[in-house]
Amino acid sequence: MRTLHRLLPMAVLLGLAACNVLDQDPHSAIPRNKVTAEHIPLLYTGLYNYVQYKPTDNGYLQGDFCGGDFSSNSATVYASPALWIRSLVLPTSGFVSGPWNGYYSCLYQVNQFIELVSQQAPSQEFDRMIGTARFFRALIYYNLVTRWGGVPILRQCTNDPVPNGTLAECWAFIGEDLTAAIEKCPDFTAKWYVSKSAAQALMARSLLAQGKKAEAAAYSEQVIGSGLFALDDFSNIFRGLDNKEEIFSLRNKNDENGISFSGTFYVASGGYVPRDEVVNLFSSADKRLTTTICNYEGTTVLGKYINRGDEYHQLYIIRLAEMYLISAEGLGYDRGGADRLNQLRAARGLGAVSVTSEAQMLEAVLAERRLELLGEGFRWFDLVRTGKYPATLGLEEKYTVLPVPTRELDLNPLLKQNELWK
Repeated sequence: MRTLHRLLPMAVLLGLAACNVLDQDPHSAIPRNKVTAEHIPLLYTGLYNYVQYKPTDNGYLQGDFCGGDFSSNSATVYASPALWIRSLVLPTSGFVSGPWNGYYSCLYQVNQFIELVSQQAPSQEFDRMIGTARFFRALIYYNLVTRWGGVPILRQCTNDPVPNGTLAECWAFIGEDLTAAIEKCPDFTAKWYVSKSAAQALMARSLLAQGKKAEAAAYSEQVIGSGLFALDDFSNIFRGLDNKEEIFSLRNKNDENGISFSGTFYVASGGYVPRDEVVNLFSSADKRLTTTICNYEGTTVLGKYINRGDEYHQLYIIRLAEMYLISAEGLGYDRGGADRLNQLRAARGLGAVSVTSEAQMLEAVLAERRLELLGEGFRWFDLVRTGKYPATLGLEEKYTVLPVPTRELDLNPLLKQNELWK
């Protein structure tokens, strides 16, 4: 957490094809006490930009880099994922502190937006904007809580030190925001905008993270059953073509920020490459294979984020395939989860799997998540939430949670380090 700003940065327009919130150049900053209703749409557009780039590259990549399925392709090559992870995950490392700072910086903007909109005359449009802001706040806290556990809960902007919330308090806060977002957000119109469906999907994700599998399945089924989305051609999704599978994505134009997954994954040297272990798991019949795994100048690379020239790549926040996987895990062996799993597998060109126990069901879902969501930030927490991480990676239990950055502990006397890292 940082000293709060007194000037509000105005929106950096995202260049969305369907965006007509305001077609005028924004000011660079405006004092808080000068904000009027006319400024709110610009600030609203700016929220999308802050949510997109403030977490930094590592905010998106921590789940993959700590999950063991990637390795460095630079001159410094580690003999095992465990050695690489130990070098990355330190209380003093930028790998840990950058995303923490980014999420809380973004949170400041979201809280300030909610405060400013609440001061304006009520309107349906402003109510929808608050719904979007609360979705963003829930997304921020989902990322904080699944990585650092109980973190300070900030319902409003403050300069005062705030202690860690409990894990239960943090999840309750996320649930409050998502309940409000589901109520207030508009119906789905395009993948570039937060919608009621996106809020339902994030609720499903957060409930699964808490082990509330039946509730998670119910929310994922609402999204699946809405008729707004459908499993689509995998290459359409990751080559920027029209598809019905994306629920919410961020455009990530290359003139907006420095986040470039193509520069991280789709390079012949100096980047990060999928390990042979995960590459070899793909069947030749898998329709995801040629889009996910590519050869670039003789190097096997992740192909989901190629640079298409006019933009780095979009950021895939929520896809329908994840809802199928959440539903499959939530329904489990005895409630038809295998049917949902096999529907997804059929769409990817694969045969049905047969399971005879709940343990087999979980293993089948995790195996499918590993391939379907490779490079999308899920692997580490999937292993953590199912209790499989230490044994799978050969790491100590402390790596099931990230350490609170040392500098944050110095700045906030009420903040406590995670017990496993003391």
